[in-house]
Amino acid sequence: MKRFLIVALSCVVAAPALAALQAGDKAPEFITQASLAGKPFAFSLKDATKKGPVVVYFYPSAYTGGCNLQAHTFAVNKGKFDAVGATIVGVSLDSIERLNDFSADPEYCAGKIAVASDADGKIAKSYDLTIRPATEGRKDTRGIDINHGFAERTTFLVNSDGKIVATIGGLTAAENVDATLRAVEQLHTKQHTKQRTKQ
Repeated sequence: MKRFLIVALSCVVAAPALAALQAGDKAPEFITQASLAGKPFAFSLKDATKKGPVVVYFYPSAYTGGCNLQAHTFAVNKGKFDAVGATIVGVSLDSIERLNDFSADPEYCAGKIAVASDADGKIAKSYDLTIRPATEGRKDTRGIDINHGFAERTTFLVNSDGKIVATIGGLTAAENVDATLRAVEQLHTKQHTKQRTKQ
């Protein structure tokens, strides 16, 4: 019953992706190459959750229309996520080389959002996300060939205990960011209310 309520609450935030892991599930841990402001580093979900909640947003590909908009919208709203102690990391099947460019691009991640490489799709699969195969001849917004698969656009809010608090899917890129911010702010309010009750 408790699990049902958690899932039901997440549906209020946004319609979750049907096959994806849901609120109450343990978030699969991962360590992978990521890039922030064009500089590669090792991103660990376990280490990130020690600092607070983590927004893990899966997106199809860097330098494509919706993904460009989503990265830009997260970057513009980064201060709001910082204010409630949330870390943001984007995950795609892009190579780290593509992500080095994307993470530093002033139009998109703008050096504010870390993006992680899931080149073999294992991370996306561990979250039960659908991966579409690469389409021959498809080019990104820079005219460069995209030679990797596409994970479905789904965002997971992972609490500091490693549990998924909300699964957000089935929305446009900008709507996804808005719904994620609402979920993070609700979590922050709930945690502070709980702390005040204990005092």
